[in-house]
Amino acid sequence: MAAVAALTVLAGITRYASGVSRVVAFVLATLALAGLAWIVAMATEQVGGRLGPAATGLMQSTVGNLPEFFVVIFALQAGQKVVAETAILGSILVNALLVLGLAIVAGARREQDGIMRFSPRLPNDTATLLLVSSFIIVLIGLTHGSGDPASQHAKTISIIGAVAILVVYATWLRQYLTSPESTGVQESGPPRVALPVSIALLVVAGTASAFVSDWFVNALQPTIDTLHISQAFAGLVIVAIAGNAVENAAGIFLAAKGQSDLSISVIKNSVAQIAAFLYPLLVLVSLLTPTTLTFSLAPVYIGALLGTAIIVWQITGDGQATVFEGTALVASFVILATVAAFE
Repeated sequence: MAAVAALTVLAGITRYASGVSRVVAFVLATLALAGLAWIVAMATEQVGGRLGPAATGLMQSTVGNLPEFFVVIFALQAGQKVVAETAILGSILVNALLVLGLAIVAGARREQDGIMRFSPRLPNDTATLLLVSSFIIVLIGLTHGSGDPASQHAKTISIIGAVAILVVYATWLRQYLTSPESTGVQESGPPRVALPVSIALLVVAGTASAFVSDWFVNALQPTIDTLHISQAFAGLVIVAIAGNAVENAAGIFLAAKGQSDLSISVIKNSVAQIAAFLYPLLVLVSLLTPTTLTFSLAPVYIGALLGTAIIVWQITGDGQATVFEGTALVASFVILATVAAFE
């Protein structure tokens, strides 16, 4: 933990020091985010043994998505709308394809029969929330493509749609947390860290991630210019992976430890929360920033979102997955990242 604290301090120094390469500042901010993710992953495992996979997955995804929230807000403040949009979409796709795929590979490889097993309810609910969120995105995309009169009112439609989706998410969340299936406690061996300390680590690491996110965004544009990469690739891949480092580390780490339900809960809760809570919330919050966020996306990303919802439901809807299926998810993300690199 001392090393993580040192990295965080160095990232802060390079953010405000003059004469320091922005690429160096970017790398240090990325490493600091990854270090904070490790702390959250460890604390999540400890909390999971007491509170159960549902409550732990929700809490961890909420704390883990704090960096993403602030990254998008800072990007909108800086007028980087493409980065903001692709960062949100990338967060969904990174977790649903890359992280879930790697977690399935890690979880399935440790089982004797090569099959990772988990409760199918959350994967199916996540697919439903993804499709509900995709519904408004597809409709707005169709109005723009056809020149429909409604295309002139994308902002108003986005605001009303955001409120509607938030109501759906709140309804699902209440049902999810109060169901008998979600209230059981998962045993994970003797606790190594006291519960109050574990919760404090989650909160402190998540809060620190918010500050590191600001430093990350500050160094992002100069790094994009220096490395000659597209804004779409930066948002969809680099920002999304770094901003979701918490879920990346926690989900794969837990799967490798054999805690399949908690691993799936962490990853799937993050996907559901970004699609049906964070994105709509940012649409409303963006009204207070210089750059307004809407549900209007490029056709290629609309297709990617719909395709992701379908493939995730197909692979995880039955409550089990194999290395082959995990590899298919990772391959889907690699294909998507390649497309983004040429956007």
